[in-house]
Amino acid sequence: MSQVTIRDIATATGLSAGTISRALKNQEGMTEATRSKVRDAAQRLGYDLSHLRKVRIRRIAFLLHSQHNTLASSPFFSTVLHGAEEACRREGVALSFNVVGPSTPVMDQIKLHQPDALLCAGFFEPEVLAALKLTGKSMVLIDMQQRGFTSVNPDNAMGGYLATRHLLRSGRRRIAMLSGSLAHFSIEQRNRGFRRALFESRVLADPDLELIVPRLGDGDSGVVEAMRRLLSLPKPPDAVLCYNDSTALVAMAYCRAQGLKVPQDIAIVGFDDISGAATSVPPLSTLRVDMEALGAAGVDLLLRLKPEDPIEELVLPVELIVRESSCDD
Repeated sequence: MSQVTIRDIATATGLSAGTISRALKNQEGMTEATRSKVRDAAQRLGYDLSHLRKVRIRRIAFLLHSQHNTLASSPFFSTVLHGAEEACRREGVALSFNVVGPSTPVMDQIKLHQPDALLCAGFFEPEVLAALKLTGKSMVLIDMQQRGFTSVNPDNAMGGYLATRHLLRSGRRRIAMLSGSLAHFSIEQRNRGFRRALFESRVLADPDLELIVPRLGDGDSGVVEAMRRLLSLPKPPDAVLCYNDSTALVAMAYCRAQGLKVPQDIAIVGFDDISGAATSVPPLSTLRVDMEALGAAGVDLLLRLKPEDPIEELVLPVELIVRESSCDD
């Protein structure tokens, strides 16, 4: 067992024992340069990190990218946040909510709230994640995956696969996919499941039927434009899989306004099973994601995992919910 002590590291670096202790525990009150100097010296000297008592997490910051702070995304991420809040309440942990983006001084927010750990929900630029990782705080990604980070996600690929297979088994052959930016891990995975189902059924993927919803503001205009383009094709789709329920509800309303019957003329399936899916007209078929469980699992991972534990990538199951929008039996 290593006999190297905090005093040995202090002697090697010229820093005080108190500074060494705070750096190894990832506490506030020092520059990243000092923290890195201490870590490098500890590693070089062979310091046994098990000597440190595990610091209890008392404050967690829930970070949401500003691009998700929209009407379309709110039903999903507000429920994820609620799940995290309930888990923190049970554990006696304080949770703060912060919307951040490329123009937001995210590190200033971290210094202001001084959390012990971070929950990052949805898409974040790799540069932002790298900067957050340098704080040395425990981090978990929710609805996002990147190498080197612990994460929790719904089984997005399986969801896209199940939805598309359901439409194929219902006799649909020209199935369109409405996606958001494929830079988002969850959307890319849902699209991958869609393509897998087509491939297994030997249905040729038609590039004209795969559209990225254009960003024309926070309203519904991007979805309306995408549906207008799809329905204007010489051979329009007989089904549409949407990357989330908010998009699916707008797409369905547009189809009905154009005189199409749902699902007789065109079947529509969403993703997430937000509260409005079951009460829409007609009720929306979707993939049920336990959004509260995502938030709770993120908190559990932060509280359970130790810094020396391996990276964990937790995947939660999804469930196909068939309603009238895709089933005319």
